[in-house]
Amino acid sequence: MALAPRLENPIEEWPYLDSEVLVKTRSRKVCMTCHWFRHHAGVNCIPVLTCQLHQGLIAHGEHLTSRCQGWTDDMTRQQGWAPEVA
Repeated sequence: MALAPRLENPIEEWPYLDSEVLVKTRSRKVCMTCHWFRHHAGVNCIPVLTCQLHQGLIAHGEHLTSRCQGWTDDMTRQQGWAPEVA
């Protein structure tokens, strides 16, 4: 399975997502609004943008203008804030 070795690698070693995965969009459905989007403090506290679904890095700026076919609305928007206490 190709994913198993990648899970053991530090996030900074994940590959960058390319145009085969990310497509340009002009809607609110961009990486930054996706459930799978995360940002981490990298080396020297430089933000590292990631897609947990594809286990890949997102180039700065791409998170504002691109999305993949796996885009999913953030769970807090789907279920409301703190649904576990409802």
